[in-house]
Amino acid sequence: MNIRASTVQDVERIMHIYARARDFMARHGNPNQWGPTNWPPEWLIRQDIQQGVSFVCEQDGVVIGTFFYRCGAHIEPTYEVIEDGGWLEDSSYGVIHRLAGDADAGVKGIGAFCIRWALAQCGHLRVDTHGDNRVMQNLLGKLGFTHCGTIYVEEDDYPRLAYEKISRG
Repeated sequence: MNIRASTVQDVERIMHIYARARDFMARHGNPNQWGPTNWPPEWLIRQDIQQGVSFVCEQDGVVIGTFFYRCGAHIEPTYEVIEDGGWLEDSSYGVIHRLAGDADAGVKGIGAFCIRWALAQCGHLRVDTHGDNRVMQNLLGKLGFTHCGTIYVEEDDYPRLAYEKISRG
């Protein structure tokens, strides 16, 4: 597998992956994270591509996963307020959002590969997920992330579990 920046030619495939991810989440006890709003919208993916923060995971030239990634200081406004805990440290960090793999691709470990890539870019990564997204929670636990508290996003009123991992050194 390899990671590269998304292009506008990838939009149709990315949107297909998100549609499959919404279906997968609904079938695995998480119908509310992306389903009711048909998240994420195509206009947002196109904006992410234009801003250089949309990435795809490929295997043998086929896009099998997609995600948003950015690194910097105070780059995620919704992470400025965290309840029931606190972040591990207040340095520059990377953030990954909208991670989805194509379950029909028959490839295991897409999500872990993408998260490890993002962590390798800056050594400090923050991630949030819906309370019903047990698949992502388990993956973050397996990858050694620490549950730090609860944050809220603008898209809906559901609280998100916030995680962080620091691997610089």
